[in-house]
Amino acid sequence: MLDSLAALPVQWGLGGLFLSALLSATLLPGNSELALAFWLQAQPASWPAAVLVATLGNTAGSLTTFWLGLRLRGGGRAPGLSPRALAWLQRYGAASLLLAWLPLIGDGLCLAAGWLNLPPGRAALAILLGKSARYLLIAAPFIRP
Repeated sequence: MLDSLAALPVQWGLGGLFLSALLSATLLPGNSELALAFWLQAQPASWPAAVLVATLGNTAGSLTTFWLGLRLRGGGRAPGLSPRALAWLQRYGAASLLLAWLPLIGDGLCLAAGWLNLPPGRAALAILLGKSARYLLIAAPFIRP
């Protein structure tokens, strides 16, 4: 079943890859890495577009989680946020979001960054850079010289 879900982007095109990456970066479960690998196996020459689409979709999903943190901010205590994650973000700021690509931890970092009201521009840039690096590493075996 996992193979058939990850193969959907191949059937749906780059729009399916974007959707997979977007949903994978929210608090919903997903596996955009497998989706990108399936896409690149079927369309290796399209790696620049596929990496760009996956990066933008995943960044948009993380920014959705960041926005959710902003919206939850009015409640006082950070709901369900790890004190360690909050301390990490307070110490290193938006640069911490270079790690937003990490499974499970990344979602919490984005949520906590929004709750802490970190600068959105810096947060978006750090998220984009971290996600770009991850997807480039996933694409590397499919890139033909």
